[in-house]
Amino acid sequence: MPGTGLWRTKSVEQSIADTDDPDTKLRRNLSAWDLTVFGVAVVIGAGIFTLTARTAGDLAGPSVSVAFVLAAIACALAALCYAEFASTVPVAGSAYTFSYATFGEFMAWIIGWDLVLELAVGAAAVSKGWSVYLETVLGYIFGEGTRTTFDIGGMTVDWGALILVLALATVLTLGTKLSSRVSMVITGIKVAVVLFVVVLGFFYIKGSNYTPFVPPSQPAGESGSGVEQSLFSALLGGEGSSFGAFGLLAGASLVFFAFIGFDIVATTAEETKNPQKSVPRGIFGSLGIVTVLYVAVSLVIVGMVNYTELSTGTKADGSPDRKTLASAFSANGVDWAANIISIGALAGLTTVVMVLMLGQIRVIYAMSRDGLMPRPLAKTGSRGTPKNATMVVGLLVAVAATFFPADKLEEMVNVGTLFAFILVSAGVIVLRRTRPDLPRAFRVPWVPVIPIAAIIACLWLMLNLTVLTWLRFLAWMALGVVVYFVYSRRHSLLGKQIKENGGATPSPLPVDGADPKK
Repeated sequence: MPGTGLWRTKSVEQSIADTDDPDTKLRRNLSAWDLTVFGVAVVIGAGIFTLTARTAGDLAGPSVSVAFVLAAIACALAALCYAEFASTVPVAGSAYTFSYATFGEFMAWIIGWDLVLELAVGAAAVSKGWSVYLETVLGYIFGEGTRTTFDIGGMTVDWGALILVLALATVLTLGTKLSSRVSMVITGIKVAVVLFVVVLGFFYIKGSNYTPFVPPSQPAGESGSGVEQSLFSALLGGEGSSFGAFGLLAGASLVFFAFIGFDIVATTAEETKNPQKSVPRGIFGSLGIVTVLYVAVSLVIVGMVNYTELSTGTKADGSPDRKTLASAFSANGVDWAANIISIGALAGLTTVVMVLMLGQIRVIYAMSRDGLMPRPLAKTGSRGTPKNATMVVGLLVAVAATFFPADKLEEMVNVGTLFAFILVSAGVIVLRRTRPDLPRAFRVPWVPVIPIAAIIACLWLMLNLTVLTWLRFLAWMALGVVVYFVYSRRHSLLGKQIKENGGATPSPLPVDGADPKK
């Protein structure tokens, strides 16, 4: 029967009606400026401070700036689709909520499970990076040898990451508006540091470092062949994905991690005063600002040193020696600038972790409100925040960041995000056909051309991720399917409502501005 089973859809009207439930009601107090701050806060972080140098040294060479542009184009296409959905369905949950209204419950669960991979794993990975920079900063104060980790019982405990996650979980519990104000202050600091990098670094640029702009492809090493090479390279019979055309494409897929976060703006739609206008402005404003900064920084860094000096080396203990923005300044003897960059990175990564956790909390909140996760997680406290979901997410991220290594997490996050972008882009086409009557404050131009272009761009980036990343992604999705059939399907509120109505989907009130006769 249509509308039942795995493909039962939750109407847009029902999703909006659920936002008035007093037990799970969120407080609406965010503006377009707050959303832009959240977007910039989460996007400028790990990518610009760590991935820029490493991608240039290992994959793309001086053409890393082109890799950023290619990734930005894919993000912009997806952003158009997010903006239409968020202005049409101003409900927490982002891609999860959008998928529930278009593809049905099973696909909504899959994308919600996928967002756990993107946001929770991303927050844990960035927390580990924050701890590394904290160790560097503490070294300036207390001397070299200061560590943010210690070993116990054969296990490495990262106390720096633990302190960060617990502190941010507390801030998020106290209110979303407070989180926005904290983000605004810290984001101002890190944007100032990024501009400092561009201005100071400009005086150390050497034109010869831009040649060759796209270095010739190199024979695959241990880290560029087999399951470690891009899927696209493997399918076409390439030997590896280091430099050359394959390297540039692989670089674009990797630096895509640097743009992750603008979609989190959509998860706060339910807490925004005027979501129809503010959410699209927040999405496009944050994406435009960070793209300009990313391209400027990447051009400066590869102009300061030869790209070969930015390649990943090996430390004395055998661990990878990954280069950062600070490495380019140290190579030019500007160590004091490297110190400032380290402090800026510490501030930058703080807000990244906070907003990733915010997005994860809102997704779990939305899934719990629908019964696909335990309902108590959707309960809001006196401050209008889902305190139970916040504590659970804080605990999970804290455990992952404290006890687990962060290697390869960037690519795991990328594949999950791109999959979400594809479903949202396809959902715009579906909802235009199934619900043309819905009021849309923002409309994607040239449908279905733009959504299809977004799908193709995201698929292309996914193909340029490593084979090993794909295998891990498929394993995570398989686990999600098991969880859905064991728990979520039996506890779905929509499923229970349909059963109570004798198999008929509930008929809620129409959205304001829609014609109920259509």
